[in-house]
Amino acid sequence: MKAVQVTAPSTLEIANIPVPDANGQVLIKPNTVGVCGTDVKVFTGAIPVPYPRVLGHEMIGTVIEAPAGASVQPGDRVLVDPASSCGWCDLCRKGRPHLCRNAGLMGREIDGVFAEYVRAPVSAVLPVPASISATASGLLQVLGTCIHAQKSVNVFPGQVAAVIGLGVAGQIMVQLLAERGVTVVGITRSEWKRDLAAQHGATATAAPDQAVSVLAELTDGRGPDLVVEAVGYEKTLAQAIDLVGIGGEVLVFGTLTGGNEGLPYYQLYFKELTLYNPRAALPGDYAVGIDLAAAGRLVLEPIVTHELALDDAAKAFELVHDASSLKVLMHV
Repeated sequence: MKAVQVTAPSTLEIANIPVPDANGQVLIKPNTVGVCGTDVKVFTGAIPVPYPRVLGHEMIGTVIEAPAGASVQPGDRVLVDPASSCGWCDLCRKGRPHLCRNAGLMGREIDGVFAEYVRAPVSAVLPVPASISATASGLLQVLGTCIHAQKSVNVFPGQVAAVIGLGVAGQIMVQLLAERGVTVVGITRSEWKRDLAAQHGATATAAPDQAVSVLAELTDGRGPDLVVEAVGYEKTLAQAIDLVGIGGEVLVFGTLTGGNEGLPYYQLYFKELTLYNPRAALPGDYAVGIDLAAAGRLVLEPIVTHELALDDAAKAFELVHDASSLKVLMHV
């Protein structure tokens, strides 16, 4: 079968490898796969992996083979939870398998989904109704992680939230908060991304240098109850801390791996802020996202800017860094 492998840092190969045996698991033919920031880091070597490694962990596909009596059967359209857990460590026993001490991720610890066939445990496979378009389905995996993140915060109608960064996750965060009845302000330098957020849930938008005044007007100077950091830089986390109101919450969704300027630590103390650092998702989070999308409560298609073939994987990885792109999908 055809598969996209990374064979060395920043080196892709369209390889021909054996079709995996189902071996008591579910054999799936991917239909739509998405390129994620983690895939990019594996591709560039920022996340080291054994080579060669089949990339990818975001996938919607069709079941080809399944064990008798399984919850999914041949012909079913499914999403695969790409994370694996041991089931026996202390975190798994606490009901937090997404934080498993022995966890793995498809496309990182094991071969991924940028291939013509993939196998997965029955427990990791969730049905996806036909009412969700092929394009929208390519966002269900990241949607699940956003839903998992928002479970941390107890927001309610009438509150004000700001979302810093209106990339793929930021756009979804805006819609999920608006769905919860929150007044949302989207913040980014990109005018077209601000326009997209305004069309799908944001009450107001602002460039970073306008954020203070826009939020002050909406909150009578109190500041927002919640700020979501969806970029992953120290400076945007610092901005989130500065923007949020006293007693507020900061949801750190962007993956921060360091910095050298420091945070406004006194503001953390003075405002008595609560910071959340959610990670990954649980199967139930994906199920909620599937239900929301199937019910038409979210508008996901406009967040997808490029759809390519699997053979164009190199181009797909280039587009991830393009200013004109949001979600990049490939069809298998």
